[in-house]
Amino acid sequence: MKFSDLNINRVLLNALEDLGLEDATPIQEQSFPVILSGKDVVGIAQTGTGKTFAYILPILRQIKFSEQRHPRILVLVPTRELVEQVVGEFKKLTEYMSVRIGGVYGGTNINTQKEMVYAGLDVLVATPGRLIDLSLTGVLRLKNVQKLVIDEVDEMMNLGFRSQLEQIQELLPDKRQNLMFSATVTEDVETLIKQWFYTPVRVEVAATGTPLEKIFQTAYAVPNFYTKRNFLVHLLSSHEEMDKVLVFVRSKSIADLLFDELDKEFKDEVGAIHSNKSQNFRFRMVEEFLEGKKRILIATDLIARGMDISHVSHVINFDMPETAESYIHRIGRTGRAEAEGMAIAFVKEKDETIWASIQKLMKKVLPLDPMPETVEESERLLESEKEVLAGMKVLKTPKVNAARGSAFHEKKDKNKKTNQGGSYRRKLAAKYKKPKTRGQKRR
Repeated sequence: MKFSDLNINRVLLNALEDLGLEDATPIQEQSFPVILSGKDVVGIAQTGTGKTFAYILPILRQIKFSEQRHPRILVLVPTRELVEQVVGEFKKLTEYMSVRIGGVYGGTNINTQKEMVYAGLDVLVATPGRLIDLSLTGVLRLKNVQKLVIDEVDEMMNLGFRSQLEQIQELLPDKRQNLMFSATVTEDVETLIKQWFYTPVRVEVAATGTPLEKIFQTAYAVPNFYTKRNFLVHLLSSHEEMDKVLVFVRSKSIADLLFDELDKEFKDEVGAIHSNKSQNFRFRMVEEFLEGKKRILIATDLIARGMDISHVSHVINFDMPETAESYIHRIGRTGRAEAEGMAIAFVKEKDETIWASIQKLMKKVLPLDPMPETVEESERLLESEKEVLAGMKVLKTPKVNAARGSAFHEKKDKNKKTNQGGSYRRKLAAKYKKPKTRGQKRR
């Protein structure tokens, strides 16, 4: 269905035309009339299918001009990057509208954000922690919120935002429309839906966990970090079509180590982002990756939900994620907007359990292929990869006989005290040379 076939007004259609968008995706088409009806909605669709526009379009279709200071639309997201992305999407669609949009998140000057909120907003996009901070200052009030959107709520649960979400619920008015959009729905999310939503309508375009069909997936059995490094260098060196490669690792330390290794082979073509990097650095790395200045971007799962990165040719799961759902989000960075994509997984022996869970979730069998013979298998291991033998005894430092050696010395007289017994009164008498009595003697 085309956007012109939906109940969209001319100002929104003009903005969509400027973006070169004519056809609505299935999640956008199906959720639009339900959201317009005012019902609570739970939208489930794969990453890269246009979930953000699926709730922005009907919200902007209904919003009316107002001069009130406090926001009427609240969008909660898990990461700073996602705040910037959603704010950007709102601004793209309000090119011909008078709508005040702002985003707030931690790690930046709260006073600047207080000034922005005080000036007045129609739409506020926020991370939970900073939203609560601003509410406690008294500058931000949420009692005028008419629509609440929770984007990537399962990631919020993974990041430990449950208590903050409960605090936010107490600050919101009871009468409001609730919208939730995500690629997966976990048990924690189901609990949240029961607590917050009133008879929600589920708009499920694809079964939870189903990967995009246009993503070609392969997996290889790779034993350790340095063998993975060798294999990745081999792939990047021998395949010119790998021109925009997103590499996922499990930790910040591995991201930095892999960056150092790849930078030796592909100087100035590699970037790395994780939570220890500054906000400006992360934005700059992603921007250079989008513009083609960086061919390879190494990232932790932070970016899996955080940024809308288009035209990614390959996603490499250098390390396997902790959950099967995270794998779906990772590979969803490629094959977006009906484009074809490629996902490659490096699976160690201890990853076979999570790999089995991923295949079960996708309802797809992906056998592990052997590495090419030209790739050298390294015997060098990281400390975390070295096995600890069961039952290994810890050797204690033997006690040294103090009677031997040049370091031995006699104790000083004051340190030779021994317990000689005797009464407390006799000790005092010996010390003060006079008897110590208790109280006055009777006459």
